[in-house]
Amino acid sequence: MQEISDKSSSAIREIFGTDKVLIGMIHCPAFPGAPRYRGAAMSEIYDTCMRDAAALIEGGMHGLIVENHGDIPFSKPEDIGHETAAFMSVVTDRIASAVGVPLGINVLANAPIPAFAIAMAGGAKFIRVNQWANAYVANEGFMEGRAPEAMRYRSLLRAEHIKVFADSHVKHGSHAIVADRSIEELTRDLAFFNADVVIATGQRTGNAASIGEIEEIGSATHLPLLVGSGVTKDNVVEILRRTNGVIVASSLKHCGVWWKPVDIDRVRALRAAAAPVLET
Repeated sequence: MQEISDKSSSAIREIFGTDKVLIGMIHCPAFPGAPRYRGAAMSEIYDTCMRDAAALIEGGMHGLIVENHGDIPFSKPEDIGHETAAFMSVVTDRIASAVGVPLGINVLANAPIPAFAIAMAGGAKFIRVNQWANAYVANEGFMEGRAPEAMRYRSLLRAEHIKVFADSHVKHGSHAIVADRSIEELTRDLAFFNADVVIATGQRTGNAASIGEIEEIGSATHLPLLVGSGVTKDNVVEILRRTNGVIVASSLKHCGVWWKPVDIDRVRALRAAAAPVLET
């Protein structure tokens, strides 16, 4: 495979100190300004996030991603209020101080610029971006890749140490706009636009990426590959054998429902299932 990026080291090893990782999701409740916010005290919202973080780390996750998943329906990047970055920065700082593992930030929908600001303020090591290059039609409408302005903003912050984890063929949308280009080409564009890690996803939240698609994306890039949707204790070994790690959310919640609290028994079960293929 011809490399089209100058990245010579694995961002996964650089951040986590290992080559295979389990990353848990903090689905933050709705923040003020979002349609589902109903006046909860900020201390209550922060405590909810902290409890999930503690359960995920105690259960064996190597790192966490903080995400504003409670802000459904998500705004497009240009419509996201400053309050979102403010609240997420506080959450991130508190979690970082409490758990001592690498953190990432995902601001929905597809907002890497506030994600970089939050990561810088809260001490996170990476951001996740659902559409880094090219474009597609999402739940929120037409969604363009934001790499050019985001990378310039990262340079402005002197935040080159904050890595970019970018989805390939991202879930919750149609890629008909770029249907004349293969998944291999779309994946290679992520490296060309300076992503550090590639993420394979399914079609929607909780839906697993097929093994065929994981292998297709993995064969198209020299960057580390994660799977970011649909991972369970039943498929984690099969996925980890083909990738550098997984991002897990819904299957670690009570009853497997994304808006419920983290179930530490489910976290421990996933970690136990993954143990044979994790580095010690």
